[in-house]
Amino acid sequence: MIDLAEAGSIRIEAGPETTVVRLVGEIDAALRAQASESMALALTADAPVLIEATEATFIDSSGIAFVMQLHHAATEAGIDVALRDPSRVLREVLEIIGYSDQLRDADGVPAQ
Repeated sequence: MIDLAEAGSIRIEAGPETTVVRLVGEIDAALRAQASESMALALTADAPVLIEATEATFIDSSGIAFVMQLHHAATEAGIDVALRDPSRVLREVLEIIGYSDQLRDADGVPAQ
């Protein structure tokens, strides 16, 4: 039996004040279609975006590319983006690639 949390998912929860992009389980190339759909929904919701990585257990280069592309596209569209990642699954990789100062955490400070 496949554990769906391990398999991973990218979910969008659009509210009037914030659009939450929830990363769950393993975020990898298998989620390419979900990533594309999620990015389109997040960018058309016209609300600040919160990338919620609390439930992420792993992220590979395609997952990092999704986060960076979402951040870049949202910034270009004038949409604020923040990251919540208490387990540091995503932040550690952002630090390694030198992107941690580009994406602020949910409290408004760089994700370092």
